[in-house]
Amino acid sequence: MKQISKHALLFLAALMVLNFTLSSCESKDPSVLKVFVHDESANLLPKAQVIIIGDTESNPPTIDYVDTFYTDNLGVAVFNLEDFFAASGKTVQSGYFDILVKYQNKEATGRIRVKKHITSVQSIYFEP
Repeated sequence: MKQISKHALLFLAALMVLNFTLSSCESKDPSVLKVFVHDESANLLPKAQVIIIGDTESNPPTIDYVDTFYTDNLGVAVFNLEDFFAASGKTVQSGYFDILVKYQNKEATGRIRVKKHITSVQSIYFEP
């Protein structure tokens, strides 16, 4: 077996360190939006319909995107935005959404900026 030169070993070690450094810089955190819905008394409201709509007129513009969930028993709707960021392209790191909440015959609105690999949180309150 041929002996590997010191230069080759140093080069391989440098490549391993570079690969580890670059792979550890990529965020593995999911892109999530949590919307907390409150009634007129500020209590969390289960079973409210929450619709997020990409703001195509924002600056920079957000792609045309709509998603709907209902709040859980704790009054929270959780949106996984991985599909949104995949469809937006690799260079897009954020997006703007209008939020529409419907419950019985009432509506409430909000707006939020979400970021890639971050959990964004917004509370929506129904007015008394």
